[in-house]
Amino acid sequence: MRYRIAFAAGAALGYVLGTKAGRERYEQLAKYARQVSHNPAVRNVTETATQQGRVAAGKAVHVVSVKVGDRLPDSVSRRVRAFSGNNHGDDFGSGTV
Repeated sequence: MRYRIAFAAGAALGYVLGTKAGRERYEQLAKYARQVSHNPAVRNVTETATQQGRVAAGKAVHVVSVKVGDRLPDSVSRRVRAFSGNNHGDDFGSGTV
């Protein structure tokens, strides 16, 4: 119960401070966020992290498939392949759900 009260108080405080800051401050923050996200260095780091995550997921898929074998349902196997970037014509498209 204590956590719910603390959460509600924090949400109320955030709302009050947010409304006092107004639309202008929101636009400033949004502009800054767009600048950061379009920065080539940030994009490069993001792409590198994505690739490393896919490599790690591929290794994990291999380890799990060796240990578990055919005991996984096909739907789970397809999802794991989709997330690891080894999507072989499954119905998950880009690998996101």
